[in-house]
Amino acid sequence: MAEIILTVGTRKGLFIGRKRSGASTWQFDESPYFNAQAIYSVAIDTRGSSPRLLVGGDSSHFGPSVFHSDDLGRTWTEPPKAAVKFPKDTGASLERVWQLHPAAAEPDVVYAGTEPAALYKSRDRGETFELVRPLWEHPTRDKWVPGGGGEGLHTVLTDPRDPDAVTVAVSTAGVFRTLDGGKSWAPSNSGVSAVFLPDPDPEFGQCVHKVARDAVDPDRLYLQNHWGVFRSDDAGAHWTDIGEGLPSDFGFAAVAHPHRADTAYVFPINADMDRVPADHRCRVYRTSDAGKSWEPLSAGLPSGDHYGTVLRDAMCSDDQDPAGIYFGNRNGEVYASADDGDSWQELASHLPDVLCVRAAAIG
Repeated sequence: MAEIILTVGTRKGLFIGRKRSGASTWQFDESPYFNAQAIYSVAIDTRGSSPRLLVGGDSSHFGPSVFHSDDLGRTWTEPPKAAVKFPKDTGASLERVWQLHPAAAEPDVVYAGTEPAALYKSRDRGETFELVRPLWEHPTRDKWVPGGGGEGLHTVLTDPRDPDAVTVAVSTAGVFRTLDGGKSWAPSNSGVSAVFLPDPDPEFGQCVHKVARDAVDPDRLYLQNHWGVFRSDDAGAHWTDIGEGLPSDFGFAAVAHPHRADTAYVFPINADMDRVPADHRCRVYRTSDAGKSWEPLSAGLPSGDHYGTVLRDAMCSDDQDPAGIYFGNRNGEVYASADDGDSWQELASHLPDVLCVRAAAIG
């Protein structure tokens, strides 16, 4: 029987929960891993003969690093030399690793997205990484500016059909794509508005918060912007606004169902200047028709006024069917649904600020 692993990265360490598939009870490990480190990124790599956990930690004393575990978190390895490091000629230094992404079509490849915004590629399952220079040296780069949370490359999507097709998102530069394995990159923001800029429809400069890929149609993408929820049906070449029907189209997280076509989830936030749940209600919104309509999901969630903001990587799905959907918030609460989001249970409370959540079935 499979075991579901749930990793919760917080401002003060990593928490790991486990349960048997089909069971209702979760068991969390007694103490957090990486105590006092901010955990901005986690990946659960299930592609090989044995699973590997990858963690981007950020120690205020020792700085950022990437750790891995091949025994589901019981022991951890840190490379003797920094796995992710800016070459001296760039004049940059690593602030943190925002994203760790096992590639969909290359078994040993893992991508890392960083702050300052850069993409790194590993060919040994995340033990060593190399800077993808053509994106770092993109001609628009000197015009990229940090968002409220910093200048981070926070989303990496690889195409299961083509290892040379990679999509990334940067706050606040927007979406960029390569179709030649990273040799060249092009902005991919047509239709995504930037209401905070003098030109609301620039080629780049959008504050994209998260992008997710549809489980059935790899060319269909869902994008949560700084104001605006969008869909692309051509792998990001063009975008259409699908925010109608939401209480607010501001938010951070966007998650696609792991098996069901046209199904995605967002967590609306009141406004960029009022970053609390829309209408002060703890609700996940789901579309089952690629954004034509949205329904609130709140059974089992707090019913009164609520102020727990969900950050861009603090909502996820597992790979089960029905899907497990999970989210954590800045109140330190973690919620889970085992039925595609129809009903919820609280798994943890009073944790540190939740920064990222990842889940997968093992075995």
